[in-house]
Amino acid sequence: MSDITIVDIAKQAGVSIKTVSRVINREEGVGPATRARVEDLVEKLGYRPNVSARSLSSRRSYLIGVVFMRVGAYHYVGEVQVGAMRACRRAGYHMVIEQVDDPGQARGPGLAQALKAGRFDGLVLTPPVCDDPEILAIIEAQGLSYVRIAPDRDFGRSPYVFMDDQQAARDMTAKLWDLGHRRIGFVDGPSDHGSARRRREGYMTAMAERGARVKPEWIAGGDFMPFSGLEAGEQLLDLPEPPTAIFAANDAMAMGVMSAATKRGLSVPGDLSVVGFDDGPLAESSWPGLTTVHQPIAEMAEAATEMLIEGFGDPRFRSRTAARQLDYHLVERGSSTSR
Repeated sequence: MSDITIVDIAKQAGVSIKTVSRVINREEGVGPATRARVEDLVEKLGYRPNVSARSLSSRRSYLIGVVFMRVGAYHYVGEVQVGAMRACRRAGYHMVIEQVDDPGQARGPGLAQALKAGRFDGLVLTPPVCDDPEILAIIEAQGLSYVRIAPDRDFGRSPYVFMDDQQAARDMTAKLWDLGHRRIGFVDGPSDHGSARRRREGYMTAMAERGARVKPEWIAGGDFMPFSGLEAGEQLLDLPEPPTAIFAANDAMAMGVMSAATKRGLSVPGDLSVVGFDDGPLAESSWPGLTTVHQPIAEMAEAATEMLIEGFGDPRFRSRTAARQLDYHLVERGSSTSR
């Protein structure tokens, strides 16, 4: 099937090559029945458009850029790539990863040059890139369309995809409370991530709703990496009255907290309940398995990429503020138990 061409599709569909091209390029001027017939043949015959040939015959490059500030949370990065690639493949686009190593590079000529060289049709922006006003200004100055994943501000600036981090953290904290825990510690994420702030607010809200006063020492700083979870766990467990449960703002830090407990000879969950946020591979493969919030990372990236591709050719796209919310759910495993 690799030798299938646009000519073969046109012949079998009984339409012109131009009509097939319009369907593949998601252009107007094709009736619903004809479009459905062509799309069915494309899927059935396994036709994959040649990106180079398509770009030569149009003003598009058929390249989607996915931009990260830093590659550290590998599960998150991998899931974003999986979701974006699924959407790209369905629509005949290619995905390219762009990384901004630090804010200084982002605000210099590096990002602008990379975007020009990449010839992207549009961009999917991940946190915290999606909230950096100077990065957004660089992108907008080049006239590029973009969709953001989980932005924390300027919601009217572009279309975006999100989940309710605050409510999810609120639900997880309530779960620990219902298990009988009253001293519940929290490991925070990096200050430049809106999701970390929202998760901390969800924790604080749930505690306040139950009449609990959160002591400042119950919240330890972290950076979404395992070692920071280890340090935060040690800090919390060194308190005169340590928590009976610790909620880490992501799974990687929760793993660090579990290591801190093990170093002290504590049993998880017998002596300390530990919960996280993300539901990555480590959450299921750790021992005990990690109770966590399932965040639909790949699905959010897929939805963002779909929104981006569907908006091509729409002159109103950059000014649209469409938002799509995806659901989360709590996953209960062996790392948490009743007090």
